Amino acid sequence: MNIGQAAARTGLSTKMIRYYESIGLLKPALRSDSGYRIYQPADLHALAFIKRSRDLGFSLEEVGKLLTLWQDRQRASADVKALASQHIDALNRRIEELVSLRDTLVELVSSCHGDDRPDCPILKELANEAPGRCCR
Repeated sequence: MNIGQAAARTGLSTKMIRYYESIGLLKPALRSDSGYRIYQPADLHALAFIKRSRDLGFSLEEVGKLLTLWQDRQRASADVKALASQHIDALNRRIEELVSLRDTLVELVSSCHGDDRPDCPILKELANEAPGRCCR
């Protein structure tokens, strides 16, 4: 199947498929006599694996490691679990950061009158310099 068909089957764009191939995440596709990429069922399976991994938030580097583990039938499942556990830890840190950002914004929004006056605590806070930084 050609790249357009592979894209339709996997839910990836043709641009992403080419990119994954260019960075070595996906092995280079076979080529037709006229130079068009030809994808086999194994390629589609790998693309689906990559897409699902990316949907779960794994970085490209982590996806590469997961692909290597997936293709290695002698791997230890402990290696896969360790990688997934590290990703969970990173997600939890990011969630904490996002909750903190949300809480700060909620505080700022609640302190703003939201009326016709020009005074705005949100803008004042955004304009405050972080200690030891910037522009004076």
